[in-house]
Amino acid sequence: MARERQTAIRRWRRRTYEILEGGSLADRISYWIDHALVGLIVVNLVAVALESVPAYETRYAVWFDLIECVSLVIFTAEYALRLWSAVEHAPYLQMSALRARAAYALSLSGIVDLVAVLPFWLALFVSGPLRVILVFRVVRFLKVARYSTAMRSLLDVLYQERRALFGCFVILIGVALIAAALMYSVEGGVQSDKFGTIPDALWWAIVTLGTIGYGDVVPITVAGKVIATATIFLGLIMIALPVGIIATAFAERIHRRDFIVTWSMIARVPLFAELDAAEIANIMQLLRAQLAEPGEIIVRQGEPARSMYFIAGGEVEIALGKDRIRLGVGQFFGEVAVLRKVRRSATARAVTRTSLLVLDAQDLHTLMQRDPRIASRVKDVVGKRVGGEMLSPHGDIIGEEVR
Repeated sequence: MARERQTAIRRWRRRTYEILEGGSLADRISYWIDHALVGLIVVNLVAVALESVPAYETRYAVWFDLIECVSLVIFTAEYALRLWSAVEHAPYLQMSALRARAAYALSLSGIVDLVAVLPFWLALFVSGPLRVILVFRVVRFLKVARYSTAMRSLLDVLYQERRALFGCFVILIGVALIAAALMYSVEGGVQSDKFGTIPDALWWAIVTLGTIGYGDVVPITVAGKVIATATIFLGLIMIALPVGIIATAFAERIHRRDFIVTWSMIARVPLFAELDAAEIANIMQLLRAQLAEPGEIIVRQGEPARSMYFIAGGEVEIALGKDRIRLGVGQFFGEVAVLRKVRRSATARAVTRTSLLVLDAQDLHTLMQRDPRIASRVKDVVGKRVGGEMLSPHGDIIGEEVR
């Protein structure tokens, strides 16, 4: 009995982890919980902004309190469940339960989750200024990064390029000090209240290099204006450096991730399994993206078959006679459409919001004409498949083709 109870606990813990951390488009519970939590975070941010307006704070105080109470309960339960299920996190699998939970609690995500709830529980026992509590509520915005692949990628890029960005910061400080010293030497005598010391001039230098230019401190001598002009141009360079570093690294990361995912899908297709890296890369250039909403028909039985589809995200149901076959991420269908001109023998419908990569038969044929090596390899596979029993005589989607 005790063993069965432990097994059930582990199963529920694993399921809790999958719901909170999995983020699979095919998992409807995880999908809706993620979206509900993001919606709650947005509601919190709007409430924080409106609550700072005295008129709204007085008029809607009850609603603000209700939002905070509900949010506090939900975010606390979320934190507790994440802490409990941290044992299932892949990097922590070799750790004891205590160490795994401690590792999560000390991670950036764990700290953000804790800060999102702890100050408000403390506020029940320790009185504090309202403004401080409002600031901590804004921290909940950082929780959105958990549900956004783009934000997670951007944070990873910032960490990856931290040395280069720190170098840019050091250069910025150096240039600001030099500009402040020069401005102090030429403007300090005529504007002692603004440029009388290097620290005073440093405010002007930082504002100018940041391309903000408040206009509260301006040079009046010819030499000062020349220095200011040079500082403005240097400021453009200072801004362009970190922006270029982050943009390039972010684009490379997204491209690399998409490349790996797409490569793995193409390499699994028997038609392309024997192609080398360069040939698969050529095929990847021909893919186009398509998004299907839940319930949308992707291909219909009886239609001419001209493309094959790779499932990049979501789930697709194939109606093959009386059978219903469901395909998930990384699987494909309509492969025979690139081998011969036939009509669809089945209907494919999106079960969830589905991201597809589409390869048109005409594009593949064009590539085969351009590259004899690909043509030779594809024709070999075509001969084996058409000559065998894997190909249905009446359509393109058959049982053996669905993987």
